[in-house]
Amino acid sequence: MAYKDLREFIDELDRRGLLKRIKIPVSAELEITEITDRVSKFKDHRNVALLFENVKGYDMPVLINAFGSYERMALALGVEKLDDAADNIREILKLPYLSLKNKMSLPGIISTARKAINFPKYVKNPPCQEVINHNPNLDKIPILKCWPLDGGAFVTLPLVVTKNPATGKRNVGMYRLQKYDSTTTGMHWHIHKNGAENFRDAKSIGADKIEVAVAIGTDPVVTYAATAPLPRDIDEMVFAGFLRHKSVEMTKCVTVDLEVPATSEIVLEGYVATNELRREGPFGDHTGYYSLADDYPVFHVTCITHRKDPIYFATVVGRPPMEDCYMAKASERIFLPLLQQMLPEIIDINMPLEGVFHDCVIVSIKKQYPMHARKVMHALWGMGQMMNVKMIIVVDQHVDVQNLSEVAWRVFNNIDADCDLEIVHGPLDVLDHSSPLAKCGAKLGIDATKTWKEEGHDREWPEEIEMSKDVKARVNYLWRSLDLD
Repeated sequence: MAYKDLREFIDELDRRGLLKRIKIPVSAELEITEITDRVSKFKDHRNVALLFENVKGYDMPVLINAFGSYERMALALGVEKLDDAADNIREILKLPYLSLKNKMSLPGIISTARKAINFPKYVKNPPCQEVINHNPNLDKIPILKCWPLDGGAFVTLPLVVTKNPATGKRNVGMYRLQKYDSTTTGMHWHIHKNGAENFRDAKSIGADKIEVAVAIGTDPVVTYAATAPLPRDIDEMVFAGFLRHKSVEMTKCVTVDLEVPATSEIVLEGYVATNELRREGPFGDHTGYYSLADDYPVFHVTCITHRKDPIYFATVVGRPPMEDCYMAKASERIFLPLLQQMLPEIIDINMPLEGVFHDCVIVSIKKQYPMHARKVMHALWGMGQMMNVKMIIVVDQHVDVQNLSEVAWRVFNNIDADCDLEIVHGPLDVLDHSSPLAKCGAKLGIDATKTWKEEGHDREWPEEIEMSKDVKARVNYLWRSLDLD
């Protein structure tokens, strides 16, 4: 299903018993984070979305942890399980491989492809502009200070909208905003991100500013789409329309030449000056460590629009598992078909929660020639944001990469440190604190596949211990009577 707005998603969470309404007074400074952190670590029915209805000093409620489980993340995308979100992609990708033998499938696949492309629709008198304030005041929004050493309060689920000054193409990214005062924030777009590229392009042509709009509290698919690792020229709102099987309604901003989702709860309009930097951070990040303070551009808020009785949508990041982990897992499953299109030897992929997306990738492959695992490592390091991955582990096709215990067993038993480790140098995520230099350093590839003789392993490779099929069949027959379940 496609939710028309965040409120409809909240109602669905509530209906399913996946939302807890907190009515007692709670502070936006640290207390909401501590409650959310405890709830996010539960592995049972107690891990729910939280709606804080009585935030001290504010009129707005705060929604948090809405995506904080596999079940709620799938529900946000309108599917039963995360893998289902990739089904349309798999169907469309069949097009190049249609042959005379299966030409009867062509009409169905083309129909699926046509239905999948839903361009944004533009509307007037949107809900997000029910209230327009040309004298903006961020102090009225319950922006959270999440961790004790944070440099301040941060907007943590902002959809930051910019346009490239040369091409006019829209980009929607998610970059945290540290609140400096009632009308300014930091703009933490990393050097590798498209928003930063638009900013640099504006500066290169001599512009003194770039217009920016920030949408907060959109429908869940639109919020997720802002985090998706899309190619440079793919519009996030078209991608959201593809996922939700329905066009995203957009509207023109009041004071800047940009469009935002029409049902957003809150919209901040303004600009980022190209010649102004200010200290931003520290910030308790998804690595479980504080990202260091650094100089970033400044976002000047010139207008705030919002719905009547708006809901502030936020998240907390920190030591996993937390809500952002499940958003990343959605990307892992959704983009697997495209990854397999480019590297068909890939069977499955796992980006463990403990690796916080950019620190570890485990991939199983159908190994077909010597050093095949190395080829896959380097191919992955050459793909978009995969360039930041610090460790890639490659295993054989029969290994379940979702089973970390099995992966650990293969790695611990299969590798030879002299032959199976690949160390390369290249870009690293801005948040990586372990390398001597910022934004670049060494990365490790681990080839945990069975080593072939052509790869220099002359010794016999032992057989794995496994019971014979006939004994398994006999025990299956006896199992119920053994009463060992």
